Amino acid sequence: MTDTTVRQYQRTDENESTSEDEDDLTCPECDGRLQADTEHGETVCADCGLVVEEDEIDRGPEWRAFDSAEKDEKSRVGAPTTKMMHDEGLSTNIGWQDKDAYGNSLSSRQRQKMQRLRTWNERFRTRDSKERNLKQALGEIERMASALGLPENVRETASVIYRRALDEDLLPGRSIEGVATASLYAAAKQARTPRSLDEVAKVSRVEKSEIARTYRYVVRELGLEIQPADPKSYVPRFASDIELSDEAERRARQLLDNAQEAGVVSGKSPVGLAAAAVYAASLLCNEKVTQKEVSEVADISEVTIRNRYHELLEAEQESGSA
Repeated sequence: MTDTTVRQYQRTDENESTSEDEDDLTCPECDGRLQADTEHGETVCADCGLVVEEDEIDRGPEWRAFDSAEKDEKSRVGAPTTKMMHDEGLSTNIGWQDKDAYGNSLSSRQRQKMQRLRTWNERFRTRDSKERNLKQALGEIERMASALGLPENVRETASVIYRRALDEDLLPGRSIEGVATASLYAAAKQARTPRSLDEVAKVSRVEKSEIARTYRYVVRELGLEIQPADPKSYVPRFASDIELSDEAERRARQLLDNAQEAGVVSGKSPVGLAAAAVYAASLLCNEKVTQKEVSEVADISEVTIRNRYHELLEAEQESGSA
């Protein structure tokens, strides 16, 4: 085959591929020009409006930018940063599995090499005592929040409070676990998902008295604005644990509202009031719940429930007579 014949075959192939590309870019109905509608994920004909393709994958970012500076600011890769990690999630983690990218097991020599890399990586992630302190405290916050069933926003807030305490040099003379527990206790109150001091002390590694003392110190020094816990915020959790009906839960809220109007709530433990309201509501709705069951759920004594229970019923009678 001569060179001239080869060039002719090449021109024929190029013409065929070009014609195929042109067919792909033209409307099958009117041979009009196709254009991509990125807003709706469609390819449509500019002349007749025929939708040639739909449900296309949008591979662009989920945000919009109106200038180059905003585009650079919003552009990102990888997982979002978080205050719940001492390095805010920006460092690289080396996996613990001794396998390569194809899932094959590493040789003995490669496993030793990866272990050395993990060791040095861990050392570089915590370069000084402050980072080691922060890593230990944030791990404690994560552990306690998980045991208490607190949501992610509370964990994030607790991490920020602890970071502030560390920056303000509030830790000398106090344990890392104590300040971490106090930060979590304060964050739960701020997020309106409070936990009682007894509940927090059960999952903490420090005594209840130290938690209370450190909590008051952290709140005072950092100027945190924390409203007193609302007794009604405990009612859904208590009612769920003893499997009360929705009607009984609404009745408990109503009892607490009447008690607040009568001034009974002031100066009383919100946990005790919530437990007494749940117990009283169960009796008013003819649901069999004992004081012992409520005391175990709320982690308070039966005597407290009986005292608050009578006060709530008296407030209920006063509101009814009024």
